[in-house]
This record gives sequence, C-alpha cells and structure tokens, in this order.
Amino acid sequence: MMKRVLLSCFFFIGLIKMSLASGYNLYGIYPTNWWVGMKNPNLQLMVHADNVSDDHISVSYPGVKLLKISKVENKNYVFIDLYISPGAKPGKIKLHFDGGEGDGDILYELKPRRKGNGTEFAQGVTSSDVMYLIMPDRFSNGDPSNDRVPGMLDQSLRRDTVFNRHGGDLKGIQNHLDYLQDLGVSALWLNPVLENDRPERTEHGYAFTDHYKIDPRLGGADAYKNLINEMHRRGMKMVQDAVYNHVDINHFFVKDPPMKDWLHQWPSYTNTHYKDQVLFDPYASAIDKKIMSDGWFTPQMPDLNQSNPYVANFLIQHAIWCVEEFGVDGWRIDTYAYNDLAFMNRCNQALYNEYPKISIFGETWVHGVINQAYFCQNNFNIPYKSNMQATTDFQMLFYGIQAALTQPFGWTEGLSRLYTTAAQDIVYKDPMREVIFLDNHDIPRFYSVLDEDTTRYKMAIAWLMTFRGIPQMYYGNEILMAGTTSPNDGYVRKDFPGGWNGDVSNKFTEAGRTTKENSIFNYYKRFIHFRNNSSAIKTGKMMQYFPQDGVYVYFRYDNKQTVMVIMNQTDELKTIDMSRFSERVAGYTKAYDVSDGMEFALEKKISLGGRYTLVLELRR
Repeated sequence: MMKRVLLSCFFFIGLIKMSLASGYNLYGIYPTNWWVGMKNPNLQLMVHADNVSDDHISVSYPGVKLLKISKVENKNYVFIDLYISPGAKPGKIKLHFDGGEGDGDILYELKPRRKGNGTEFAQGVTSSDVMYLIMPDRFSNGDPSNDRVPGMLDQSLRRDTVFNRHGGDLKGIQNHLDYLQDLGVSALWLNPVLENDRPERTEHGYAFTDHYKIDPRLGGADAYKNLINEMHRRGMKMVQDAVYNHVDINHFFVKDPPMKDWLHQWPSYTNTHYKDQVLFDPYASAIDKKIMSDGWFTPQMPDLNQSNPYVANFLIQHAIWCVEEFGVDGWRIDTYAYNDLAFMNRCNQALYNEYPKISIFGETWVHGVINQAYFCQNNFNIPYKSNMQATTDFQMLFYGIQAALTQPFGWTEGLSRLYTTAAQDIVYKDPMREVIFLDNHDIPRFYSVLDEDTTRYKMAIAWLMTFRGIPQMYYGNEILMAGTTSPNDGYVRKDFPGGWNGDVSNKFTEAGRTTKENSIFNYYKRFIHFRNNSSAIKTGKMMQYFPQDGVYVYFRYDNKQTVMVIMNQTDELKTIDMSRFSERVAGYTKAYDVSDGMEFALEKKISLGGRYTLVLELRR
C-alpha cells in the first residue's frame, strides 16, 4: 500500500485532483486527462505509484466501463483499460484504490472536446503554407522569470556559449508573430517543447523526461496554449515536433521502468548503426535490421520498445492528447527511420482517425530518393506500405538545390542533379506534400554552404518559394544568419539578434538590419508574398525541361496562372529561346518579373545574366 502524500507536477497544473483517506505516494496518471466523444472510445491509463499493484482498483462513473486492469513486473505500475461510451458526459471519474492499509480515491477528469471535434483545428500544413522552423531557446526571451527553474538539473544560462541554455521561450515567439506574418509565414514548426530535465545540452528539446509537461523554462503549458491560440486567431498554424524513438536517460519511466522490455535491451550497450538501407534491402541480414531499429540512438537516449503494447499505447495516446489539449495543426516526427515502422503506421492512423485534416511528415535524413520514399506514402509494390504522408526532403536539398549551386554544370552535375532528383518524384504518392528546405537545426546554414555568396543565395530563395512541395525556412534565413556544424551543431543554433533585451542590434526591425540583410529580407518577403497569392505555385502542376548549357527551366501552372522559372548557374549571360517552351508559353505576350516587380513584353528570346534565377508570371 502507498504511504506518503506526494503531490506531483500534475496537481500543480490542475489536470488531476486527489482525495485520499490514507495517503498515497502517487507520481502520476497518464494521460493526465482525456475527453468524451473521441472516435476511439478506448483509453488505457498508466498509474505510477508506490506498490500500486497491491491495491484493488474500481471505477465509478456513468458511461465509463472498466475493461481490464493489468499488473506488470514493476509493482509501482498498473494499467487500467476503460471504455468511454459515446453518451458519457464531461466530469470526474472516481478511481477507487483499496489496499490492506487503507483506501482512497483519485478523481480523473474527462473534458469536453474542442469545438468541431477534430475538424475545426488540426487543419494540417499544406503546399499553400510557408513554414518557419524555430528553436525556442534561441529565438527570443519573452519572459526572463523562467530562464532558470529551481530544481531542474540544468541551471546554465550563458549566451556566450552555444552549449548552454540562452533563455528563449514561447512568449518570445508570441511577441514576434507580427514580424513573422509581415514576412509572410503562415505556419510555425518548433523544435520540441516537452520537458528536458537533464544536466546539459537541453536547448534542443529532443530528450524528453516527461511527456505530459511542457518545459517550464519555455513557459509551460499556459504559454504554449496562449501562443497557439494567438496563432489561430491570426490564421496561422502550429506544427509540433514529436519524438517516438527515444527519450532521455532521466525520464521517469527509464529510471523506474514498468517492465524490463519497456526499452530495447541488449547484453551490452548497442548503438544503432544508422544504416537505413537494411530496412528495405532484399539481401539484408536479420541482425543488421534489428540493430538499425532497436539499437539506442545515443547512450543518453534509450530506445523505446514500440512493439510492447503498453509502450505503443502510451505514445499513441500522448500524440492524440497533444493535438486535443493544445490544438496543434501538424505533426513532425523525429528520426522516423529508427522507429518500429508497424507501430508508426498504427500511430499515424490513430491521428488520422481523430483528426482527418492533420498533416504528418517525418525526418528521413537518408541518402537516396528510394530510401526516402520507402518511409512515406509511395508507389512501390512492396510488403511494407507506409501511411505517413511525406518526409523532410533531404534528397531535394543535398542532391538537388545544393548540388545545383555548388557544382559546375555537367551531364549529371550541377543543375542536372536538381532536374534528376525532381524526375524521381514518380516514387511518391503526393510530391506536393514533401517538405523542402535549405537548412535546419542539424545541418550547416545554407548561406554558409554557399560561402556567404548572396547572389547564389537569392537563387536558392527563388527556388525554395517556387518549387513543388511545402517550403520550410529556418529562423534567421531571412537575415543572413550563418553557421556550420563544425565543430558543433550549436553554431547553427545561434540567437536571433534582437530577441533579448540589451542586444546590440535588433534584426526584427528594418532599422536594426544592415543594407545587405534588408536586401535579403525583402527578397524573401517579395517571393513569399508572391507565393502566398499564387494558385499555380501553391496547388498547381509542375513541368520541367532538362537543363542545357547550364540553364534549367521549370513551370508551375494551373488554369488560372502560369509561372516560369529560369535558373542560370553559370557566370555567363545566356540567351533563352522561348520556342522550346511553346507548350507552356503559347498565347502569352507579357511577363511580370517577380524579383523587381516590372512587367515587360515577352519576346521570342530572353537574355539572362549569370548566377541568376528569373521568376516570371506569364500574362496575356
């Protein structure tokens, strides 16, 4: 029987009420609350308390039926399966615990669902959006009072090093929504916001220690709700970053696991080998497949056993809980290839069932279009069929636009790589869902990849905002933030200047930016706003012509609009014979140049300077 009373963090945020006769050492119940009217009426509660398996448990609430109580290896856990009938009303379920040393009740809350029951939020991020990725700790400090939180393991707060926390938070992001909307951004993807209570390197957020707690150093649950509510009021969307594969070694269910196989166990420490090919290689060995999927990501990030049904239920219910509790619109999944893929299909489908418009894309940092397409909806006739809508398109980055702007032109090099990578879109069910980008929090900033050459950088911007898919920016792209991952990835995660009181310059304002920075900011803004008003780019078709003599041409078009994009990667002036493109240009007599806002007569030939991307809206 449980002895002392210990109010967990969940009582502090008001999600669970406790009324006990004899005193329980209760650590938590997960999920911390649920809702009536969910499409899936089943709910599995995980109760974590000292020796709770010794107790007899009963449930009393109209419309709620106790299906099963499961006791597991660790006596500090029980799993309670409930059926919540369609007619159940919001209120508090009484969970009665009766043991040899006394008894007590826990009141578990059932809430009414959000308005629309999953149809008026979770709208999904689509090719009509421009998404902006932010690492909250490095963007803006809106509430200095939460910079350090007593009792948490990481008490660092040093902006002079990239290895410690800097104090950015959710309020800081909310304070700059005007800036982001002025730029034209319609969706935010934040690096994970869940608690990371570990001794060091907590700025990135990818090592959860409590799934049901928004990190208090970011402002906690209230700040997250306030940010999302304000975004929705403005017509903006929020994408949450999910991590299913691993947690931090300080997670409560790692320090006190419900059962031995809660984590993948090995005779001695075994790291994943990161070779995704073995998952689809017809010649792969069983041990190579097992190490890829079951090996730990790092020694500090234990690998969850998603084939364990209790682990699977915990993760799936948490995903649904986040969408319903906070109203997020999209779901980005970290390290997708390392998860149990059967589990991922099940988890994705659970989200689709409750939220039919939600968008889901996964990180697939792999090498090869086939490799990448294997993990999302594709046209392969193979045993494993992924139901994830799309991926972060590393192929279009590394083997497409990066090659186009860093390699000399050739039959297979330079712009030919971009063309060839796009030609392989035949493998995807819907290439327009692919998330295209120039950089993110794990790789060198593209401005640095291009040796801080703004001429080529503008070519990249024009490509990003006119190509197929969902464009994703990384915070600071628009003000020429630079950095590489050598010697450490922290150098691509520097602070946005102006996000902290006392910063020498404030890049959120025109006055705080240099002439060069304003030039790029305005270039981004011009192309984003053009894109936001372009039906051809947002939802239209694409046609490309194979590159010749260092020039690559593609079109975005529908029955309302035609946009022509001409990329010249050489240093030389090129003359473009428009007759080659008569299939798309016939009937047009004028062209609007997006970069300078000028309209001119469309001649039979167009001259294009070196290192330039010309984007034209064709007009009659």
